[in-house]
Formats: sequence, C-alpha cells, structure tokens
Amino acid sequence: MTLPHPSICQVIQPGRMAYQAAWDWQSQLAEQRGRGDIPDTLLLLEHPHTYTLGTSAHAENLLLSPDELRQRGIEVFQSDRGGDITYHGPGQLVGYPIIQLPRASETLRADVVGYVRRIEQVIIDTLADYHVTAYPIPGLTGVWVNTPAGEVKICAIGVRVNVKAVTKHGFALNLNTDLSYFDGIIPCGIRDKGVTSLAVLLGKPVDEAAARQRLIHHFGQRFDYAMLPP
Repeated sequence: MTLPHPSICQVIQPGRMAYQAAWDWQSQLAEQRGRGDIPDTLLLLEHPHTYTLGTSAHAENLLLSPDELRQRGIEVFQSDRGGDITYHGPGQLVGYPIIQLPRASETLRADVVGYVRRIEQVIIDTLADYHVTAYPIPGLTGVWVNTPAGEVKICAIGVRVNVKAVTKHGFALNLNTDLSYFDGIIPCGIRDKGVTSLAVLLGKPVDEAAARQRLIHHFGQRFDYAMLPP
C-alpha cells in the first residue's frame, strides 16, 4: 500500500529583518500563494527591537513615551494581525506561515481557530523537546508555562487570514530574548500574567539554530508537510 505524500512547505530563513520589510514581504508572498504561484511557505526570522499593535490593541498598553522609544531604539507599528501589543527583538524566534487553509468551498470560511490551535501545538511540541511543559489557556491565545511566579507566556500568536484563506503573521517564541523590553508594554493587554523565555526556564542560553530545526520538524508533523528549502 502506498501512503499519500504530504504537501510541501518551503522554509525560508533570512536572519534578522526589519519589521516593515518582513510585513511587505509577507503581503507579496500571500498574493503569490493566493494565485497558486508558490507553495505554502514558512518564514523564520528575527526582528530588531519592535513593538507591534494588533487590530484589538489599546494605545495605553504602550507604556513608553516617544522619547523613551527613540532612546532605546524601539520602532512601533500598527499591524493588521489580530491581538493587542507585543514585543519582537533579538533572541526571539518569529514565524510567519504563509499557507492556504482548506475550505469546503469558496463561500465558506476557513477554520482560523483550528489553525491557531495547531500553531500552539507546534510550540508545545518544540518546548517538550527541552523537557518544558507548556500549554494553552482557554480564552487566551498563545502558549504558557507554569512557574513559581505563576502562569507566564513564552510564545505570542497573532494571525490574519485573507479572502483567499491565506495566512499572514504568526508566532513569536522567546528563546534568548531580553525580557526587559516587555516592561515597556502590557504584553497582549494582560496585566496579571508575565512573560518568560526558554533560556530563563533552562537557566542557560539556547542554541537558536537547533531550536529552529526542532520547530520546523514539529510544524511539518502537525500540518502534515514535507518541509523543504526554497
């Protein structure tokens, strides 16, 4: 018996990229994917210090003044992803899946909630490789871990899906992230829960290249892809 081959997802790893450039690139790739010109694609990259506000963000959750932002070299963007405010920066693994979600017909919506749940599972599987138990919290988006200080977020998720059911934006997993930059915001608008990184949980720096490879593997498993370079 011959088993069906999984779909192909190309993985592109451009390194550090300014947020606006990555956003513009996502938009181009999403248009190409909607036309069927490219396969499903996963961008894995890193941003310089950046705060992004999603479509449900509240301006008061940005705590720094314009002068303080300039002094710290932090850019701010109003994004079209879902969610509130979050931080991107060095030591963080940012993933932007540009994939076309299945639909029963052109008139039906894609299962966006199910898509987000699968992304959460990819992160949970990746952290399990480091013997870190992570989980989702009902009613909240993202991936969390339990610590002596309480439940804290290790991965933020915010997505957008266009009329062709093609996804943009994605997830931000804290690996070696400088968590002090989260002090300038109320992350995701949640006041009673903090943030952490894999390096903090392990008590040592994380090999980021190895973490990317683990995540690529689990993304392929959860979404049934053959993960290939472009």
